[in-house]
Amino acid sequence: MDASEAAYLSAQEGERVEICCRDGVLLGGHLWRATGGKSSGSVVVNAATGVLAGYYHRYARFLAGHGFDVLTYDYRGIGLSRPARLRGCGYRWRDWGEFDFEAALTFMYDREPMQPLLVVGHSIGGFLPALARNAGRIDRMLTIGAQYGYWRDYAHAHRWRLFWKWHVVMPAMTAAFGYFPGRLLGWLEDLPAGVANEWSFRGARMEHSHPAPERQDVIARFDAVRASILAIGVTDDPIATFSAVRRALGYYRNAAAEQVMLKPYDLGFDAIGHFSLFHSQHAEGFWLDTVVWLRDAVNPWPKHGYPDAHVLHRDGHNFAFE
Repeated sequence: MDASEAAYLSAQEGERVEICCRDGVLLGGHLWRATGGKSSGSVVVNAATGVLAGYYHRYARFLAGHGFDVLTYDYRGIGLSRPARLRGCGYRWRDWGEFDFEAALTFMYDREPMQPLLVVGHSIGGFLPALARNAGRIDRMLTIGAQYGYWRDYAHAHRWRLFWKWHVVMPAMTAAFGYFPGRLLGWLEDLPAGVANEWSFRGARMEHSHPAPERQDVIARFDAVRASILAIGVTDDPIATFSAVRRALGYYRNAAAEQVMLKPYDLGFDAIGHFSLFHSQHAEGFWLDTVVWLRDAVNPWPKHGYPDAHVLHRDGHNFAFE
């Protein structure tokens, strides 16, 4: 294979990389280098809970083709970062932010420290960045369906079905197997017990899932983030509802944040839901619009925005985040 063939394959499939976290855990990922000249920025793509990083490879390849260096990676316990034995591994959901995302961000910053440092986060991947102690380096974030799974925020028509699935069956199966057997059930990937249980038992205030002495430190990490954030939701997403996205976004008190809610027909589709915005059918529409935000910090959907992002909704009532 000559150099040109190797470059072509790297652009199509990404270059396999290994990322070392500060606690010694090794993560597997892929790196796409910007094609066509100088890079417009370094992008870290954060996956949803229980979703392989490979799900985002089409979008990563697209961004690389539009001038970005892009990293995808699997959180500890998932895909390329799964240990030989998942039962008893001790991994927790918070580790994905405190260690894994921190290491991914460092990896991209160290490669090109003068480039803008950008994040695309799907679902929980759009919330956990601030758990990293280096999150203050982030210049710009695009979050898609970002929330942290508080059950009262689920769409009313789906709330009890989702509650039963994720907050009754999930912890029961996790207790029985010692990890969550997502593949066996056809519900996404297997998850470490600590990850599954943090999801199942989280309440209205995320910081209350941490020991009391750590809570102020967690809030301070969110306060350290001053990135520009564009938080995208869609109206037919039963998980990342308006209230769910706003609850999560409200923790980023010092960020320049804006929330956008799109209807499926705004993008030319009858349905979108929680996952399909990363399907290649959106390459000529939504994906192109995300480039405008990542490259130029311009909101492509200004008519759909709610700029008062730092207000949370709880049980149908508004309250300031304090």
